[in-house]
Amino acid sequence: MEEKDKKDHGEYIGAIKGGMRPSMKLVIMGIINKKPKSIELILSSAPLEEDTDGDVGLQLKVNFPDKAVQRNARLAGKWGKPETTLSFFPFAPGESFKMEIVCEHQQFRILVDGQPLCGFTHRVSPLASLTALRVFGDVQLTKVA
Repeated sequence: MEEKDKKDHGEYIGAIKGGMRPSMKLVIMGIINKKPKSIELILSSAPLEEDTDGDVGLQLKVNFPDKAVQRNARLAGKWGKPETTLSFFPFAPGESFKMEIVCEHQQFRILVDGQPLCGFTHRVSPLASLTALRVFGDVQLTKVA
């Protein structure tokens, strides 16, 4: 795949020092493109390349045409059953957002603009093996912490 045009397509790749652990929080802030299709966030144990066989503790896919947020995990190279239940769809084209991923003992809790969006029960253990965060898609990231 060729290099994406950076101004339309935000991509962030970062390491999580020491891996995820309960009470840890990741914050992702950005502005959604005017004509978005999707935003994807991957929390993994893999090196940072896309097609590795590393475990994925959380894959969060925001699908704008369907107003859906799909969560999934990959263990030993196999994707599990996706989860899609949502109380609301918090993302709007051209708008900014603040997403928080709170790591709890049993699950990741995902909040958007302070509102609880969904949870995702941990499937990968140990949590500390999740050491990489990748965010990409139709978004201009303003902060990842």
